[in-house]
Amino acid sequence: MLSIDKTFIIKLLSDAEHNSRRRQNYDLRNSDSDTSQRMLNALMPDTKIPIHRHMSTSETVILIKGHVSEVFYDDEGNETERIELNPDIEMYGVQIPAGVWHTLIVHEASIIMEVKDGAYAPIGTKDILCVDIEKQ
Repeated sequence: MLSIDKTFIIKLLSDAEHNSRRRQNYDLRNSDSDTSQRMLNALMPDTKIPIHRHMSTSETVILIKGHVSEVFYDDEGNETERIELNPDIEMYGVQIPAGVWHTLIVHEASIIMEVKDGAYAPIGTKDILCVDIEKQ
């Protein structure tokens, strides 16, 4: 059994802080043969997550701690919507449809839970949108 308590959260955030990518995930699957994707992802404010999409699955993002913005884009890289996930405004999660371009902007040290269908597969280059998100 895994307890996701204060000690666990502090350790995961510390791991993210010391990771060169400034984020750290924790796999919640039961085994390598588990074909779901369930993970906790600890994120530091200076992490860079490319604009990307998942063509074969929707993605559920639930905020556990912190404050992030889930940002959505059209095929040309124009921002179409921004959803603040922040307990101060009682907004905790979002369901992202398959094929929708998105990224996260991290405003403070945060932990999200991500859930997707199917076995993990790295995002291919065709599923990363090459635009400068700093301009958004």
